[in-house]
Order: sequence, then structure tokens, then C-alpha cells
Amino acid sequence: MKRRNFIKTISAASVAATVFPKSFSEKSGYTKKSLIKPPRLKQGDTIAMVTPGSYITEQEKQDSINNIQSLGFNVVYTERLMQKNGYFSATDEERAKDLNEMFERKDVQGIMCARGGYGCARIIPFLDYDLIEDNPKPLIGFSDVTALQYAIYKKSNLITFHGPVSISTFSNFSVKYFEDVLLDPKEKLVLENSKSDNNYNPYGITVISDGRAEGELIGGNLSLAVSLIGTEYDLDFEDKIIFLEEFLEEPYRVDRMLTQMIQAGKLKNVSGIALGVFKMCEPSKNNPSFNGSFTLMEVLKDRLGNLGVPVIYGLSFGHIADKFTLPFGILAELNAATKQLTLLESAVS
Repeated sequence: MKRRNFIKTISAASVAATVFPKSFSEKSGYTKKSLIKPPRLKQGDTIAMVTPGSYITEQEKQDSINNIQSLGFNVVYTERLMQKNGYFSATDEERAKDLNEMFERKDVQGIMCARGGYGCARIIPFLDYDLIEDNPKPLIGFSDVTALQYAIYKKSNLITFHGPVSISTFSNFSVKYFEDVLLDPKEKLVLENSKSDNNYNPYGITVISDGRAEGELIGGNLSLAVSLIGTEYDLDFEDKIIFLEEFLEEPYRVDRMLTQMIQAGKLKNVSGIALGVFKMCEPSKNNPSFNGSFTLMEVLKDRLGNLGVPVIYGLSFGHIADKFTLPFGILAELNAATKQLTLLESAVS
């Protein structure tokens, strides 16, 4: 065994012993993947802004800088941030190089994706996963960024964060949970759902299936999760709490994606399913794909209601103003009785 790999093996074992207490494994029979917790952020740290998918405009760039600075951080980025290559911000290799560079830079303490859009899945073959593992720091984003989170979890054993992109609306709610998870972590954090009317959620918090479950929290955007099935970046969902969100997909398309997950065996042994807000996922009123359609909730209940595990819809994450920051890989509890998701450990060191 090479010395570097030997050291990494010993380090992983040490992290596992510290992060995942033996008592939990003995009590539940659950074997937790050994993951690396990145260092917590603090006021005055430097956040690198990257565009691993679609491009941003000059106005979005300035809005992003203002948003990150308003959180108390300094901002850095490279000349690759504003390049434009079709619907991408730059070529696949350049976007990957930008992300690799920001993980390697010692003057950068965290990385925030400016936006999702499309393109993150194309760069994951070009990421340096050993470099990322050796330089752990928070990577934050959602939607298309799901592809990066899957790959980094699988290849680098690093906890990442399903949270705001830098062009997001940084409401007081979003800022609170960003800080509660990344700056002032707690060993147990109950996520209290937003009561705002700005979250485009006509269903409210809906219990699709009763129960209570514990497990490792993984997931992200439904379309991205489905697109990675069968690839080397696909994840094992067994004993996991899966969190999913979606945007601008009609019910039949949500049906198709969930059906693929079911037929691929992805949901067979999950512990529970936490659904965010599937924003604008009802049948189109002006140009519907079908003269008759199921509603989004009818699809969710039909596809997920008979799995025998707790399933809750309408939690505060997704393409909405008020969003949680969800650590990708830590232990969590989903409780249908209280309609809450609870983080059972801190996600940063």
C-alpha cells in the first residue's frame, strides 16, 4: 500500500471513530459511511464563487458578490467565472479546473456555486477527487449542483451542502439555517419549516406516509438523481433518508422519474423520503401535455405512498425563497408525526 493511501486510510478510520459514535451503530445496527466533515466557516473567511454549470450575467455576478459579502465573507473568483460557451459558463475542462483550483487554494475556506442550470454532470469526470479529499472545505449549492454532491460524496468522502447558490434570495430564514449549519453548528438541529407564503406550496406540509426514521441524509434534485442511476456516481440508497426537490416538471414527468427510481430498485430499502417543494410542477394551464392529468400530489401519493416508510412533502428546500441548508451525508431523523426533519449531528468540524 502506498504511504499516501495508508495515511488516508488511518485518517478515515480516526474520523469515523470521532464522527459516528459506536453507541449509535450498536443501538440501530446501522453501518455509517466514513465521511469527512469540512472545517466550519467563520465571519471574515473567503468564499470562492464558481459557475460549474450554466453561465451568469454581469448583473448576476454583482448580485452574487453582494449576497456573499452580506453574509460576512470575502469573495474571490477567477477569469473563468464569466466565460460563456453556449449555455455553459466555460468548457467542461475549464469549469472543472475552476472547482479543482478553489479546493486547492489555501486562501479559500468555502466554495459557493453561483447557480445551477445545466452542466455540472459533464464536469464530474474531470474533478480531482484526491485533491478534494485532501483539502476539505464546504461546497454549497443546489439543483444541478446535485451532480457534484453525488460525485464528491462517492469519490472524496466529503460532506457537501444542499443550500443557496449565490444568486439565490437570501431571506432571513435562509440565512439563519445557513449559519446554524455552517458557522454555528449544533449536535442536534430541528429544522422548523417556513410559514412564508412566498414558497409556492399550495399543499403545505403533507404527510404522504406515516412513521419515523433515522438514516444518512442524501439526495438533491430529482432529475439529477435519476440521471445518475447506472453511472459510477450512483449512490446506494439503502437505509438512507432521501431528500428530493424539483422545478418546472409536469406531474407525468415526475411520475416517470419516480417510476424509474422504483424500477431501478433505488427506493426498495430506504429509511424515509423527505420531499421539498416541487415548485411549478402542476399541469400547465395554458398548454397542458394532456387533456386530463393527475395533480402533483396524486402522483406523489401513488408512487411513494406504499413504500412502508415515512414520506413527507413540502419541507423548506428547493427552488423557493426560504430554504434549509441540508448537509449531504450526516445522520438525520424524519418524523411524520411532527412533520419535521432533524439533523442528528453537526456537519462541520
